[in-house]
Amino acid sequence: MQSRNIGLIQSLFQSRLTTLEHLLKSAQTYFCDNDSFLQKRITDDMLPLGTQVAFTCNQPRNFALWCESKPVNNLDPEVTSLIQAYEHIANTKQLLRGIYAEDVKLAEVTRIDLGLSLYAELSGSAYVDDFLIPNFYFHMVTAYDILRMAGVPIGKRDYMMHLVPFVKKEY
Repeated sequence: MQSRNIGLIQSLFQSRLTTLEHLLKSAQTYFCDNDSFLQKRITDDMLPLGTQVAFTCNQPRNFALWCESKPVNNLDPEVTSLIQAYEHIANTKQLLRGIYAEDVKLAEVTRIDLGLSLYAELSGSAYVDDFLIPNFYFHMVTAYDILRMAGVPIGKRDYMMHLVPFVKKEY
């Protein structure tokens, strides 16, 4: 995959975080402001929706920190309230707005600690394309799937809402 530039990556994360926020608002309406839906999960051995929100935010958050040569700083995965979920999204978007890195950063080699004394060394481009973005979409899709499974009336248009401004109707 050919690498993007910092600004495009920043924009991708911003727009998809807006989608995540939209999905949560749809669920909030469906569940009548009852935060308990944040504990729903697809199966017992998967993490709940609230954790999926935190993990979705961790990817752009750590991208922004990496751009500023700061260490990884993951969010608390125990998201039990909508206030906390929305704060995670808002704080992540704010962090993304503060990026002032040059595209040359994408050529730097970075170390990713994977836990259990394992790590990977990747170029910045590979870090973004092969680690951050796939993890971002994995957790966002899992959040979407949890909400669909729970009966929230959302569909592909809700997930792909970043394309809505480009849709035209032929007459």
